[in-house]
Amino acid sequence: MDTRQVIATIPALQLIERLRTKHGALLFHQSGGCCDGSSPMCYPVGDFIVGDRDVKLGVIGGADFYISAAQFDYWKHTQLIIDVVPGRGGMFSLENGEGVRFLVRSRLFTDAEFACLRQAGRA
Repeated sequence: MDTRQVIATIPALQLIERLRTKHGALLFHQSGGCCDGSSPMCYPVGDFIVGDRDVKLGVIGGADFYISAAQFDYWKHTQLIIDVVPGRGGMFSLENGEGVRFLVRSRLFTDAEFACLRQAGRA
């Protein structure tokens, strides 16, 4: 049973590796819907300050992935699947200018998976 709260597709992992080669260590923050909509935003470590209430969902491609506490409360029943699609990345996200952008897909956890997350204190 895969109860990781965030995972990435192979194309997303490949893009993360390309960005790491160019920019060094990375982190992600799931945008709350302001300027760039609700998008996974990729930053060099140190360029984005993670808030005290932000929740670390996990690690994708070696990069920590965070989400705001309010969004986590809304999304806690789902597994976020980070993918890549053609298009322009978020204004402040590192994939901007690469001709592709990160995109969140999701699936609901099964009752059994969600029970495991609750038991582990993750939901």
